[in-house]
Amino acid sequence: MEYKDYYSILGVDRKADAKEIKKAYRKLARKYHPDVNPANSDAAAKFQDINEANEVLSDPEKRKQYDRLGSQWQQYRQSGGKPEDFNWRERAAAGQQNYSYRTVNPEEFEELFGAGGGFSDFFTNLFGGGARQQSRGDTGDQKSYQQVRVQHGGDFEHTLKVSLYEAYHGTKRVLEWENGRKIDVKIPRGVKTGSRVRVKGQGGAGTGGGRSGNLYLTIEVMPDKRFLRDNDDLKTIASADLFTMMLGGKIKVSGIDRTVNLPIPPETSNGRVFRLRGLGMPKIKHPDQRGDLYVTVETVLPQKLTDKEKQLLEQWRSMR
Repeated sequence: MEYKDYYSILGVDRKADAKEIKKAYRKLARKYHPDVNPANSDAAAKFQDINEANEVLSDPEKRKQYDRLGSQWQQYRQSGGKPEDFNWRERAAAGQQNYSYRTVNPEEFEELFGAGGGFSDFFTNLFGGGARQQSRGDTGDQKSYQQVRVQHGGDFEHTLKVSLYEAYHGTKRVLEWENGRKIDVKIPRGVKTGSRVRVKGQGGAGTGGGRSGNLYLTIEVMPDKRFLRDNDDLKTIASADLFTMMLGGKIKVSGIDRTVNLPIPPETSNGRVFRLRGLGMPKIKHPDQRGDLYVTVETVLPQKLTDKEKQLLEQWRSMR
């Protein structure tokens, strides 16, 4: 029986931690997923091996048992033993775990796994999983049934970039995989960089009737030319002429969803920050509530002064 090197299948070191194994599995599962490689038998076989390797290495008990038996296998080979004489089932029996199975007919089994089955003989001998033949009477005839182990599909992750305005209003996107398959996703209001949006059932395919995994979208909000985001607050810069800053007045400030008139008190200093409550970003858990908008007002000095203006400024300077 062929020995399967699950570490090589996932492309990870034997000392890899759970996070590294999970990352490697998700990357390979996306690449060889049947939906991405329709009618590709090589990719289907590779996908089966990837799922099997993940099934073992992501489970601490199975991984421990696999490592122990793998070490025994290497010692057996080095001592000159014949590979076909190595009794995997006998050596694995001490560490065997019990699992629940469901019974399906041959037609359903082939639909779930294809003619080759869900798990290899190597896996079956070690852990008792995969498919086993059994017979039972059915109106006097012997009819073959199969027991399959239910395995749920793994989760996928994808980074999705959105604009600040899409993060404010919420948006919809259509994700298209390499095989042309499309998925409609909805991005809620108030998302920020690092937010994770779950798309249920769009991850790795399950086997044996197991449910599909989920697709997790990690949001990246792109920088904006007018606003700087600080959690749920926004910051912007507005300009006011010298006379408004000195004598008072109003200036127009463009928020992310509306334009407002901002009162400027007389003798306002350059760079003063005004807080406009409730004009920031929606709060993702409470989208009817919003952060604040902070406006830094900068003075715009007059340019191309006339001789008369310069004369008046000289008189004003002498008065001061």
